[in-house]
Amino acid sequence: MHSRTIAAIATLLAALSLQAQPLSGDALKAKLRSNLDIAVGQYKLLQRNVPADRMPQNFDIATATLKTSDVTWWCSGFFPGTLWYLFEHSRDKELRSIAEARLRQMEPMKHYTGNHDLGFMMFCPFGNAYRITGNPAYKTTIDTAAMSLATRYRPQIQSIQSWDSSKNFRCAVIVDNMMNLELLMWASANGGSPRLREIAVTHANTTIERHFRPDNAAFHVLDYSLGGGGRLLRKTTWQGASDSSAWSRGQAWALYGFSSMYRLSGDPRYLDQARKLAAFILDHPRLPKDGIPYWDFDAPNIPNTLRDASAGSILASAFLEMAGQVKGKEGTRYLRAAENILTTLSTDTYLATPGTNGGFLLKHSVGALPLKGEVDVSLTYADYYFVEAMMRYLAL
Repeated sequence: MHSRTIAAIATLLAALSLQAQPLSGDALKAKLRSNLDIAVGQYKLLQRNVPADRMPQNFDIATATLKTSDVTWWCSGFFPGTLWYLFEHSRDKELRSIAEARLRQMEPMKHYTGNHDLGFMMFCPFGNAYRITGNPAYKTTIDTAAMSLATRYRPQIQSIQSWDSSKNFRCAVIVDNMMNLELLMWASANGGSPRLREIAVTHANTTIERHFRPDNAAFHVLDYSLGGGGRLLRKTTWQGASDSSAWSRGQAWALYGFSSMYRLSGDPRYLDQARKLAAFILDHPRLPKDGIPYWDFDAPNIPNTLRDASAGSILASAFLEMAGQVKGKEGTRYLRAAENILTTLSTDTYLATPGTNGGFLLKHSVGALPLKGEVDVSLTYADYYFVEAMMRYLAL
């Protein structure tokens, strides 16, 4: 995307995102229920637009182009995962039927070992489905997926390898990997091998030790050599502005991952890490007042650059979890941060008009700007975590 186009979009978003006091309490809940009702219609439209043997990937509103993927794409589980949340909200039988069909499409991926993303691909859809229905077949799928993910654990680096070796990385461990630990923790706590928990805990502890800058922001990629005891070669990025920058969605993944690990383990080290990162984000001078971060906290040309609604939606869900993990003013701060983001994402700037946007719910996310991939588009994981955050807020 041309730099002038990015600047124009950034200026438009800044102008449109000016808002009054964020909604809270009953007023916000009423708005979120309306959003979820809109989402039901949008996801039925998305289902009609996506072939039965494909999954939605993104929608470019500028060109009105819908891109789909096969089930091996790391985002393939978000569409069925969102469908289950929307069924939970609406009890719409048509949605349940669609969600069940999409699970059948995903089920063979329980054996996938091609990367670390089994949590996204399998626990988001099957975890929700099992929680809502109690169908034991879904638990069996989760258990198998957890064992598949465990094959990527590398003892010599005390971490789960994210991507296979390539010309770019020898043994990459990315901060996104924190999001896949819930699959291991849940499976272990529900009759699975204790080793699954051990892997998740070891990976999380290694992440605390090696993955953060002195200012408590997370690096995106750590690249290791698997020979010679697993030497750490470099701390770098793949989707961020620079090796030392704070890529916004990476910070969101880390915040969500550590708040989840605290819920699942009770280990205060994980809450402490989440608190440090929350302070980095909320106190950052370049976090916009409406709560939707620029695609990188250290991106060049701020404020004339793009926001990332996907980072915002992940942060909202994580802040809501953290609001229930601490007390007093700190908990209130996290709650207000989530309310601010949810209010912003509920405006016409980000929320699609019913019947538009290919069926996606949110606009204006950024996948990998340096790679010129999925720039200022709608993304399945932006929708997933927005819907999750709305469901979490309504459950308060």
